[in-house]
Amino acid sequence: MVIAMDLIAFAPATDLARAVEFYGSVLGLAHEETTPFAAVFRAGPVMLRVTKVDSLLPQPFTVLGWSVPDIRATVTAFADRGVAFTRYDGMGQDSLGIWTTPDGSHVAWFRDPDGNTLSLTQFA
Repeated sequence: MVIAMDLIAFAPATDLARAVEFYGSVLGLAHEETTPFAAVFRAGPVMLRVTKVDSLLPQPFTVLGWSVPDIRATVTAFADRGVAFTRYDGMGQDSLGIWTTPDGSHVAWFRDPDGNTLSLTQFA
């Protein structure tokens, strides 16, 4: 059954060298290999294949997200590495760009170099 198999996540990128720098050096994911078709990373037990595409129209929703134990520390560390956090009108985000959900979880959004929306969540 597919439920018992390991998950592989995919994200598109127009420039794999730039993706390796961002996902590897900025976000700190373990870079396994780069081929002409994809850059492969590990996010815990999940394989992330950042796939080479010729063109990209970023979607208006989150395509990848991570659960983190301390969102403030993670947001601060990423911001120190040049990550700009996205602010949405009407969301009531704090000074770091973190939104508190009705259940008390915390979420912050940012974009990769291709404009894909990524997120960090600290669950309540």
